[in-house]
Amino acid sequence: MNRLVLDAQLVARGALRYTPAGLPVYDMSLKHESQVAQEGQPRTVSFELKARAIGSLADRVATLELGASHGFAGFLGAARNGRGIVFHVTELE
Repeated sequence: MNRLVLDAQLVARGALRYTPAGLPVYDMSLKHESQVAQEGQPRTVSFELKARAIGSLADRVATLELGASHGFAGFLGAARNGRGIVFHVTELE
């Protein structure tokens, strides 16, 4: 199964573009910070992740304030150039 659910801040949003099929797309950067337990010990987790929203979800992403935290859900896929990972957002809370 390939499913990711993440609470994160929207830290950057690229310019609106369109797929060859005419769907709107936003590329963005999300920042996550949290405390988790690993082997019974607390651990701080902090990272930035490239993300993408397509279609009607892109319209919703356009209205989000930079720096605001939201719940994002979707799946991980390879970047177009085959280097790295992109979080494809399919749900937004």
